[in-house]
Amino acid sequence: MALWKAVLGAALLVKQVHAFDVEGMLAAPRRSNANVNPSGVREKALEMLRGKLIGVQELALFSSTSYNWTAGKSKTTWHFLDVKSGNVSEAPIDSGVSEVVWVGATNTSVLYINGTNDEVPGGVTLYMADFGEEFAPKLVASLNAPFSGLKAVQTESGAIHFAVNSLAYKNGSAYNEELVTAAKSTGQVYNANFIRHWDTYITAERYAVFSGVLSSGYGGLSLEGDLKNLLVGVNGSVTRPETPVQPFGDSGDYDISPDGCTVAFLTKAPELPKANYTASYIYIVPHDASEAPVAVNGPGSSAPENAQGGSASPRWSPDGKKLAYAQQDGIAYESDRFKLYVASIDGLNAEVSTVAEDWDSSPSSIAWSHDGKDLWVVSELYAANRLYIVPADAEASFTPKKITGASPNLADFTLLPSGEALISASSTWSSKIFYTQGPSSSPRILFSAHTVDNELAGLLPNSTTNFWYTGGDGSQIQTFVYYPSNFTTDTKWPMVFMIHGGPQSSQGDTWSTRWNLRLWAEQGFVVFVPQFTGTPSYGQNFTDAITNNWAGTPYRDFEALFSHIEENVDYVDTNRAVAAGASFGAFSINWIQGHALGRKFKALVSHDGKSNQFGAYATDELWFIQHDQNGTLWDDRENYAVWDPMTHAKNFSTPQFIVHNDLDYRVVQSDGVALFNVLQSLGVASRFLHFPDEGHWVVGRDNSLVWHEHIFNWIRYWVGLEDELIGEGVIDQ
Repeated sequence: MALWKAVLGAALLVKQVHAFDVEGMLAAPRRSNANVNPSGVREKALEMLRGKLIGVQELALFSSTSYNWTAGKSKTTWHFLDVKSGNVSEAPIDSGVSEVVWVGATNTSVLYINGTNDEVPGGVTLYMADFGEEFAPKLVASLNAPFSGLKAVQTESGAIHFAVNSLAYKNGSAYNEELVTAAKSTGQVYNANFIRHWDTYITAERYAVFSGVLSSGYGGLSLEGDLKNLLVGVNGSVTRPETPVQPFGDSGDYDISPDGCTVAFLTKAPELPKANYTASYIYIVPHDASEAPVAVNGPGSSAPENAQGGSASPRWSPDGKKLAYAQQDGIAYESDRFKLYVASIDGLNAEVSTVAEDWDSSPSSIAWSHDGKDLWVVSELYAANRLYIVPADAEASFTPKKITGASPNLADFTLLPSGEALISASSTWSSKIFYTQGPSSSPRILFSAHTVDNELAGLLPNSTTNFWYTGGDGSQIQTFVYYPSNFTTDTKWPMVFMIHGGPQSSQGDTWSTRWNLRLWAEQGFVVFVPQFTGTPSYGQNFTDAITNNWAGTPYRDFEALFSHIEENVDYVDTNRAVAAGASFGAFSINWIQGHALGRKFKALVSHDGKSNQFGAYATDELWFIQHDQNGTLWDDRENYAVWDPMTHAKNFSTPQFIVHNDLDYRVVQSDGVALFNVLQSLGVASRFLHFPDEGHWVVGRDNSLVWHEHIFNWIRYWVGLEDELIGEGVIDQ
């Protein structure tokens, strides 16, 4: 509550320039999380390029990328955040810099990646610099591929040991697409599953972690020898090793020990086909690749026998003697509960112990306290990421207490010398919030985007609320509500009934440029977003309850919510309701279309949703459908048939807008095309939008603009807020 009031007070000081709209949201600065200098102690004042002196004890860096619609270009700038005062100043870093890490002889020295390389097309360069001196970056390495994911530590000798990742050939060398001669044929032949993933066809290359050393010599630091591929020694008997794990893995999939001698990384289980299993293991390997990697928690390790699933967040303790990580039990279930583990490391030997094993929560990121006694972990509760402290030797029955509240939604954190955390967060009313908080201290806000970005001016915390209602099978269901800026209870508002994707994911009070719920509300609607059966962060049993139950309990949850709104929310006109959803949410829309609830909506919107369960095996990650349908199509056909929307096609009658993109390999485009063809054949008002260059998500700004324009026009038209549908650019017969 204290943080909410602080943000509200700051926002009231900002003059609203214009209403929150699509163009503004897409152009507004997109800021990275804040990266604080390691010790938080500065040796001298920082001299800015403008000659401005600021003296602070704790300094953080973050990047900011804005878009200019007129020029059609993005611009990236880097900024300092004074953690003591909250002052923000521009940093003297070139816009071509993609990553910066604090490392070196002083507390103000950095190593960074520049995304260009004059010597090698497609390569990158590494530079050292010190903000505490005259800023004079020095080239220390020219790398021959588009490496990213920089992590680095300084050793006792003064050398810097670092790790990066890149695609690599089968022989282990780094892959650089710009140096490859294109084949005359575009044909690709496969002999195993996983021919494509997310939005890309799989090629012969795999991502790998590479290690390198910057050693001291005449003239300063320079690259010593060649980079070494640390995954080469993993025996991929069925699945070749890959780190980061695609499609969303990043530098969080590996970590360097504080002395720079050992690297921990995770990769998919080499003995299992990765299309059918989620299992992955943590490995440790010498930074110099002098020995083959050894699995910490794979088969034959000291890890508990039940720990067979996906692994995450390997993190070294401050003394380098322990390694914390999280792992699931389920070998083919991506939404199983993550449990905490700590491995005692001696060379390449590991002894694994469980931590707070009975805690019914799923940690997603981990950091060690400065004294190595506790783990600071992020875990979701009630659709919001919270920060917890867990003793590294906690008994199974230990229940951690949360440090942070429900809003804003935590994205990342860094520990400060004070014992507090510098937290990067967001909400539906602010795209980035930086604040500090500790176990016994109140939140102290340093920065909130909506107080400085004209594009977000006018957004306030009080535009969002939530309530609980009794779902279809008696469970308590949390629902988030979003209001337009001119909301008043004296008006009867049309409503948007929003169904989130996953299904094992949540949609709470967090910022998004793809599904910004405040922007939907600003179209003149009150938006309701239920966290229905299957949503994580409400206990693992609640998440598991959607298995083989896709349109059973969740559909009854939707019916119960609609009835609750009809009976209890006087300011909503349920006769002017629309429903929308993406992925699983779109599947639910397609299911609703064929059932009684569908007749209560004036219009529907489905984005990349499944309409044909018998085509489920066209997806990429087979473990997902086989788990959620509790079997295979050939042995358990009835599990697929029972939740097939097309079975109820004769009931389709509500106007529906369909989006389905060409590069969507999660839910293939034919599902959307088939649905559109059926609706058109039945004479149901419908439109179909696709983007040839987009996948499951629409990420291009120009494409996103079109997406929003057409969908908002569609929902506003069918509830009487617009007089006609968009005609320009629409293809007809």
